[in-house]
Amino acid sequence: MRRKVSLQAVGLFMVTKRKPPVGEGEGEGAGAPRAAPVSAPHAASVVGMSQVDALRRLRIVIRAAQRHSSWVEKQCGVSGAQLWVMQELLEQPGLRVGELAAKLAIHQTTTSNLIDTLVKKAYVVKARDQQDQRVVTLMLSAQGEAMIQRAPKPARGLLPEALGKLDARGLGHLNQGLQALLDVIEQVDEGYGLQPLPFTM
Repeated sequence: MRRKVSLQAVGLFMVTKRKPPVGEGEGEGAGAPRAAPVSAPHAASVVGMSQVDALRRLRIVIRAAQRHSSWVEKQCGVSGAQLWVMQELLEQPGLRVGELAAKLAIHQTTTSNLIDTLVKKAYVVKARDQQDQRVVTLMLSAQGEAMIQRAPKPARGLLPEALGKLDARGLGHLNQGLQALLDVIEQVDEGYGLQPLPFTM
C-alpha cells in the first residue's frame, strides 16, 4: 500500500478555508470583515504552479551537474567521478578502496573500476601497507597531482560541493522533500543510491 505523502514536505501548500469556532461572529466584532474563502479551482492552480516550479528546479540542478561533468571530461580527459576520487586522494593520501567508496557513497566494486582506470592513466598509484602487506593503499602520482591542480573546480562535482554548503536545517528540509518524492514514485530501486550519476562516469 502506497504511503500518504504530505504536500508540505515537497513545498506544496494547500490553502484551505478555516471554520470559525463555536460562537465566533456573535457579539463584539461580529460585523468585522472576513477574508474571502479561496475557491477550490484557485487552490488547485496554486498547487499546479508549485509542481511546475519544482520540476523546473530539478531540471536546472541536473542539467547544471551534467554540464559541469562534461566540462571536466573535456578539460582533463577523466570523468567527474574519477576526478572526485583524485580530489579525495589529494586531501588524504593512503586511503583504501573501501574508504574511498564510503566517501563517494558508491559500491566498492564501482570504486575499484574507477581506480583501475586512473591507474592505467598513471594518475593514481597503488602501494602495500608497511604494517600489513595484504592492505593496498592509494595515492596520486606526480602526474595526477599536476592534473588535478589545473582541473575545473569544484573537483568533487557540482552536486557534492553544493550539498556540502547546506547547513543541517537545509539538508533536513531537502531530505524530507526528496523522500516525499520517492514515496510517490512506483518501483524505486534503492540500489541506485549507490551508483554514480551516469553522466559522471
